[in-house]
Amino acid sequence: MSYIDQSLGDGETIIARAHFHWLYNLSAWGSLLLPLLVELVLYVEAIQQPPVDSSNPYYLGMLLVGLWVLWGLFTCVKLLVIKGTTEIGVTSHRFVEKHGVFSMHTSEIALPNIEGVKVHQSFTARMFGFGTVTIEGTGVDSTTTPQIANPVAFVRAIQTAKEHIAARNSPTGA
Repeated sequence: MSYIDQSLGDGETIIARAHFHWLYNLSAWGSLLLPLLVELVLYVEAIQQPPVDSSNPYYLGMLLVGLWVLWGLFTCVKLLVIKGTTEIGVTSHRFVEKHGVFSMHTSEIALPNIEGVKVHQSFTARMFGFGTVTIEGTGVDSTTTPQIANPVAFVRAIQTAKEHIAARNSPTGA
């Protein structure tokens, strides 16, 4: 069961969950697969050369690309662990962000305490539909999400939830 599901209070429901964009997975796997592909090409070229000695430039290239493969493996695992351990959502009462593997870090801001919400998207991010969302609470509280898919819809969910709370708390009840 997810942290958000476990932390729901009485009468609290989940309005929206943010998800990582598919390009996040592509960058994670690409950081591993690209150096592996280069390593494979160098290996094929190296075995086609006459075995003169170990000073063959393909062997040195394979060693250097092997280091790139290790870096790519580390990067891929790191990105996938971040994705697998991050939860971002809006409930009927609050914004919740949780991340961490061995230790857990959460950021929760009650909806009435949210003063501002900002979407950050580069040109490329707008083309592909991802970006970050910064949520500013009263006082000094502020949290920025990682790159999420469809940040504008996520902000819309926050605004809708805030409007429902405001209507519920208004003296007229409308």
